[in-house]
Amino acid sequence: MEVVASIISGAVVETTRLLCGSIYSTIKNIVKGPLPLHVLEKEMKFLMALRDDATKEMALDKREGKVIKAQAILWVGEVEDLHRKVNDQIQEAKSSRCFLSCSTKRYRMSRKVAKQLKEVKRLLEVGSSLASSVALSHPEFKAVEHIPGSSIQDQTTSISEDLAKTMTLVSDDKYGIIGIWGMGGVGKTYLVRNLNNELQNNSNLRFSCVLWVTVSKNLDIKMVQMRIASRLHLNLEESSGADGMAIQLYQRLKEESFLLILDDVWEKIDLDKLGVPRPEEHRGSKIILTCRSLDVCRDMVTDVEVKMMVLRDEDAWQLFSRYARDVVTSEHIRPLAEAICRECHGLPLAIVTMGAAMRGKTKPELWNHALNQLRRSVPYAAGIEEKLYKPLKWSYDSLEGRYLKNCFLYCSLFPEDFSINISELVWCWLVEGLIDERENYEDFFSRGIALIENLKDSCLLEDGSGEGTVKMHDVVRDVSIWIASTCSEDGSEFLVRSGNGLKEISATELSNSLRRVSFMNNDLERLPDDSVIQCSEASTLLLQGNRRLDRVPARFLEGFGALRLLNISGTRIKSFPDSLLQLDNIRALLLSNCQDLEELPPLERLSRLQVLDLSLTGIRELPRGLEQLSNLRHLNLGKTRRLKVVQAGVISKLSSLEVLDLSNSCYIWKVKGAVQEKQACFEELQCLERLQVLSIRLILCYSPQDTIISWINRLKAFEVDIEWGYSHLVFQEYRRSKYINCSSLYSQYLQVPSLSPLSGAQRCVIMEGTYLSGGQVGCWLSKASYLCLSSCRGLNKMLQDLIINSVGSFSYLKKLVFCDSDCSFRTGGRAAEYDLLPNLEELCLILMTCIESISELANHLGLRFQRLKTIDVISCGEMKYLLSLGNSIRTMPNLEVIWVHNCSNLEELFNYLPLQNMTNPDPITPNLRKLELNDLPNLRSLCSDEKTWPGIDQVEVINCNLFETLSKNKMGLNELGERIGAACKQN
Repeated sequence: MEVVASIISGAVVETTRLLCGSIYSTIKNIVKGPLPLHVLEKEMKFLMALRDDATKEMALDKREGKVIKAQAILWVGEVEDLHRKVNDQIQEAKSSRCFLSCSTKRYRMSRKVAKQLKEVKRLLEVGSSLASSVALSHPEFKAVEHIPGSSIQDQTTSISEDLAKTMTLVSDDKYGIIGIWGMGGVGKTYLVRNLNNELQNNSNLRFSCVLWVTVSKNLDIKMVQMRIASRLHLNLEESSGADGMAIQLYQRLKEESFLLILDDVWEKIDLDKLGVPRPEEHRGSKIILTCRSLDVCRDMVTDVEVKMMVLRDEDAWQLFSRYARDVVTSEHIRPLAEAICRECHGLPLAIVTMGAAMRGKTKPELWNHALNQLRRSVPYAAGIEEKLYKPLKWSYDSLEGRYLKNCFLYCSLFPEDFSINISELVWCWLVEGLIDERENYEDFFSRGIALIENLKDSCLLEDGSGEGTVKMHDVVRDVSIWIASTCSEDGSEFLVRSGNGLKEISATELSNSLRRVSFMNNDLERLPDDSVIQCSEASTLLLQGNRRLDRVPARFLEGFGALRLLNISGTRIKSFPDSLLQLDNIRALLLSNCQDLEELPPLERLSRLQVLDLSLTGIRELPRGLEQLSNLRHLNLGKTRRLKVVQAGVISKLSSLEVLDLSNSCYIWKVKGAVQEKQACFEELQCLERLQVLSIRLILCYSPQDTIISWINRLKAFEVDIEWGYSHLVFQEYRRSKYINCSSLYSQYLQVPSLSPLSGAQRCVIMEGTYLSGGQVGCWLSKASYLCLSSCRGLNKMLQDLIINSVGSFSYLKKLVFCDSDCSFRTGGRAAEYDLLPNLEELCLILMTCIESISELANHLGLRFQRLKTIDVISCGEMKYLLSLGNSIRTMPNLEVIWVHNCSNLEELFNYLPLQNMTNPDPITPNLRKLELNDLPNLRSLCSDEKTWPGIDQVEVINCNLFETLSKNKMGLNELGERIGAACKQN
């Protein structure tokens, strides 16, 4: 027994010694060795510094429109999470006091610290690999861009069926290249445009991007490459040549699952030379092409071809009736109308043209005459051309008057798919004698607009791609060229070679039978100078857009003795030969964007000149002899960056001048006494009794004089960029430093639309870098329709002065822009008793960092926003909501567009003021059609009552948490909420 006890006793002693030794060792290590917190803190500082660098890089890339890598976003989130845990750990360690409890905690903490150190090292390694590459190599872009045009909804059954069939093919993986072919005017472009727009509304879009390119008849691979690259925000290196550009484009498109729509293809396009991956090699991508010939589909090796047929009789009649309106229901008209519709052979373009032409004509004799004209027309070509040209030729024949017909034919001088500037077109018609040149500017411009609207109503012109432009459908243009070249009423002929890629002109093409000649937008390097040109009857010569053309030979111009209009804009010409002065019948000399042109020969012999355009040229002073051009009506010196001198007494002698444009010119006008000797002063402009449109930069060293204001206000349209003398130099330096790298997003809102006596922004006042007061601004506001206050000080004081001293509202003002001004709109004084801006249509706030709501401005100026159409808010960092709704503002019945960008603190678009009885509020924006919300991380709601929102045509939501917030709160999940969710997911 003693032996057993001894053994057991020894085992216990030994076990106790070993256990105590282990505990002692552990306690010793914990107590003796300090926790490695200082190591963790040190490593964490390195990690946070790396995090700061990465976030700065992400912010910069984001401003440039690049897409931030998901890995980078995830890494920053993990670093932030670890940083919080480490801080908590350190605080807990510092708060421990009891030795025993500290020992236990220190043991647990040691293990946590070791684990966190390991995590820090991992994140350091990941962060190092992300350095300088937190974004993808390409900027962000919309998956689908809406293409303007009428919707396919409620159209004929045939068109709807074609769309449904094409959508099915697009969703079928068997078909990589889809060919849509048919005769001109049958509706191919209309179909694929609606297909594009349908995909924009598709929440389950299978493509990362849908690309649209109009190819046109004269294939230009480089142009197609540039348009695709522009859509992807990809800067192609043109210096690398076509092959190098194709490689860059190919590598970029390989990153996307794309749908490429090539509209109006006339010949085979080599996809390899273009730089587009073939669908069979790049799964998930597709190509759709439209063309007039099945051979093009064969050459492009399409997987399936869809022939667009003319409309069935019932669909054709439905379309014709829609454009001809109710007149076709008359029992005397209907049989004739049905016969005319049959003569259109189901071709949509012809049907629309004829239906619009006959709209409102109630006499059967007119319908019978139209039918007879259609049946008697001699076709230009057999087959397709016969079915197309006969009805369109009749549409031309039905235009009232020779002048309107010639105006229509004149539009064919411009290239395919070219958007023609309306103002330029009207001036061309004027100098060609198609509009009575005895009328003043306002009257003849109104006449020109009326002619354009007449042609648009006849479906012979349509809206262009930009505001203030028109264009011809390519089939209509073909017919117009055919008419002008073969069967015009006055027997004159056109020579149209615009946009054909020509490198030289054959002198044999130029003959005395030609009336108008167009070689614009080609690749001409030189003009004929080795033979005498025989083109003595030509009145218009268009050479603009030949960017490699650098010389005009003397002998070339000698052959065009009857010219009334010469356009050589957008070329590299440096000077003109003296033979220019022999064009004594010339009315318009257009040299815009000839940046190498620094001087002209003396112009006094061009006594009939009415239009002189020297905008964007390199001239340093006005041409000699300019003061003797007593018939000059339009002088454009806009954006002449080198024009620093305007000689005294030159402009004032242009007694017929109606339009003077010196916008963004280097020459700044000053009042008399503030200019150097022999330079023009502002008072000289007051000698121009016929002036109606003026655009200048003006420095006022003192308060503006009543005579200056009253004289400017008598003009029909003006743009005055006002800078007060004491702040001018300081402001110029400030603007250079602040906006030199500013996004084009801001600059586009500071652009003033082209001026005309009929435009919506016809009386523009821009004040830059100015200290404002009510007296200075109020007098300019009295008749201004556009006001931009950029980088101005004293805005609060100015607003209060207007409220106190105003005797009436500023009823002309339609657009108001505040940009980077030191104002929170909190004047602290009295508010206006009535709406000071009752006709305001557009309100734009840019970089207004001190305001919390537009309501601050609305309350002080008594604004009701009853006519407001657009609200644009950009980079207003302190704004919390757009408007508060209450007694004064409950609804904005005409608001169509809301666009809010980069407002980090914005929480809500509209909210209701407290204590307001709004139990059954009216819809806030019953006519809202477009809502764009971009970079609003704290936006949680559109409005306190989401039910007040109507349907919206276009919704775009980028970088907002709105949908998630609405879902959690179970609100806003109506039709609008679902569309916001789809937009959020899409972006």
